[in-house]
Amino acid sequence: MLLVLYLGLVAITSMFVILVGAYIHTHHSNEVPSGLHPFPRYFSLSTIVLLLSSYTIGQARTLYQRDDLVALARCLAATLLLGCVFSGLQFLGWRELVQQGVFFSGEASGTYIYLISALHVVHLLGGMLYLLVLLLRVIHAERDAIRALVFIRNPYYRRQLTLAATYWHFIDALWVALFAVFLFLY
Repeated sequence: MLLVLYLGLVAITSMFVILVGAYIHTHHSNEVPSGLHPFPRYFSLSTIVLLLSSYTIGQARTLYQRDDLVALARCLAATLLLGCVFSGLQFLGWRELVQQGVFFSGEASGTYIYLISALHVVHLLGGMLYLLVLLLRVIHAERDAIRALVFIRNPYYRRQLTLAATYWHFIDALWVALFAVFLFLY
């Protein structure tokens, strides 16, 4: 499973590198001046939220090792909630772009901002679905001492948690890189 995750991360990275390269090329070839519009503040807020979610998912491994399923469930729920907040802030950022006159079907560089950030949200939603399934398993296991013991001692569940955290950290790092590109070129 780990190999499949890493291959998927390589594919996702390749896709975003190509899109960012096309965005940079389009931005420079159209000679669009930087700083024409203020950078959407909701993108900045969403970056902070995503970094907080990276912290919360990072705590999950420690809580799992301490056999604290109640705190693990809270940690996963907090990460899931922060992912939802991030997605909502992205929508508000897109609305802010529209208010500035940057439309999806307008300038090509503006289209890339929508496309790249929307694809990132789609990948984040995939991670959120996986987190939701994992959260439901933790909640189910914590209600019974036998199930809790099996859950904690099962290396399959430990691997699932590791995969979720790895994917989540990757998606967070990817957004920080995309945010930096948008910030410097916008």
